[in-house]
Amino acid sequence: MLVILAFIILFHITSAILLFIATINNAWRIKGDFSMDLWYNCNSTACYDIPKSATYDAAYLQAVQATMILATILCCVGFFVFILQLFRLKQGERFVFTAIIQLLSAFCVMTGASIYTAEGLTFNGQEFKNAEYGYSFVVAWVAFPMTLLSGLM
Repeated sequence: MLVILAFIILFHITSAILLFIATINNAWRIKGDFSMDLWYNCNSTACYDIPKSATYDAAYLQAVQATMILATILCCVGFFVFILQLFRLKQGERFVFTAIIQLLSAFCVMTGASIYTAEGLTFNGQEFKNAEYGYSFVVAWVAFPMTLLSGLM
């Protein structure tokens, strides 16, 4: 039983770290010296806002921002609820509330990464033509099964 609890704690912490990295770091799309995250386009010297990111045409970008932030918050809340339930529940009871929170977090990650995959090419500037997906995008997709497994455990 102690091994299962250790794995659950490990999955919670790993999922939260991956979600923080994916949400904060500026490597969702990369081409040469240019990189792009959910909020900024960056080159080797400076970062600037994504053009037209606050318009109706970029509503999907705002949806990705919201779901990734929500996933990160839900993952952290799920971990704290897990720790609280660990000491509050009687031995043998289920961590259903924690599992629901983690599964919601996994759903948010999947939704955000899927929207970015489908619509990511439409809001890029000229410097991001033929750009590749960066490691933050990959980390977001890796965080999805980690968060899902954390919720299922």
